[in-house]
This record gives sequence, C-alpha cells and structure tokens, in this order.
Amino acid sequence: MTIDAVGTVAAATSNAPGSASNASMYATTPVRTPKQTLDSEAFMSLLVTQLRNQDPSSPMDTNQMISQTTQLAMMEKITALSTTSDENFSLQMRTSAAALVGHNVTYTDAAGLSVSGLVSAVSFAGSVPQVTVGKASVALDAISGVTAPTG
Repeated sequence: MTIDAVGTVAAATSNAPGSASNASMYATTPVRTPKQTLDSEAFMSLLVTQLRNQDPSSPMDTNQMISQTTQLAMMEKITALSTTSDENFSLQMRTSAAALVGHNVTYTDAAGLSVSGLVSAVSFAGSVPQVTVGKASVALDAISGVTAPTG
C-alpha cells in the first residue's frame, strides 16, 4: 500500500460536506438546468435513442418512424410560423405607432383620468412602442382613441 493512496483517502474523508476545505469544491460544481420545452433537438435525440434500443427481432414499424419524423417537421414549421407571426405583430405595432405622429389621441392616465393630446414622437425602445403626448410617454396599447389633426 502506498502512502499516496492513504493520503488521498484521508484527504477525501476530510472533504466531507460542511467542512471548510470542501467549500470551493462544491461551489464550483456546475448546475445543469433542465430544458422546459421540447425542441427538435430533444425530439431527434428521443428518436435516435428509440432506434438504438429497439429489439432486433421486432424492429420499429416504419409507419411509426415516418409519422414521428413528419411530426418533427410539422413542429419545426409551426415554430417558424409562430416566430414570423410575432415579428409581424411587432412590425404592425411600430407602423401603427409611427402613423400616430401628428394625430390627437386619448388615453387614461395613472390617476384614471381621460387625457387627450397631440402625439409628437414615438419610441421603439421597449417591447411596446411608446408615444409622446405633451410631456407624457404613453404605451401604444393604452391609447383608447385617435382623431385626425385639426388644421
């Protein structure tokens, strides 16, 4: 028996949870956070695992495999469609907000009062465009009415 092995065992036993010498060892341990959604990568991983672990005497039905890969393709297309729809909605909000410049709008302020004023500027800094009415910054979705400018 070598001295190094005994020293290693002694060092391992002195690193019990709660001891001062193990604090850095446990603090640097990476924590794996599980995915909350199933994406195409997870779906494909499941399919490959299923193919690897199938019984050679009764392989997976090819109709099932085609059905699963079709479902994967459909999921990817629906995800792409959802992303495109979100981008389209965001663009529509920006276009609508920009079109309000120079128009009179009505909105409800923090005190619950109905306020009207002329839109002088638009900001796209947040997720919802903000229009400037007088000195107030108003979210586009808080506007309750629009009237043409009098001129």
